[in-house]
Amino acid sequence: MDPQEIRILIEKGIDEATVQVFSEDNTHYSAIVVSPIFKGRLPIARHQLIYRCLGSLMGNEIHAMSIRAHTPEEWNNLRAKKQG
Repeated sequence: MDPQEIRILIEKGIDEATVQVFSEDNTHYSAIVVSPIFKGRLPIARHQLIYRCLGSLMGNEIHAMSIRAHTPEEWNNLRAKKQG
C-alpha cells in the first residue's frame, strides 16, 4: 500500500491533521500525525484514533506502523528543540 493512501485515510479521519507517512517496503510504515484533537489524550488513545482511521488495513496491508502523534504545540516544541 502506498504511504500517500495511508496519509489520506488518516487526514479524512482526524480533523485538522497534518500527516506524514514513510515506508521503504510498503508494508512497514512510520507516521507523524499532528492534530489539536490529541490535546489531553494519552499516547495510547492517540494511537487508537489513528488505528480507527485505518480499520482492517492494520495487520493486513499494513503489517506494522510506528506512530508519533502530537498536538501542534508539542510538535512545534520538538522542532524548536531540534533546531536549538
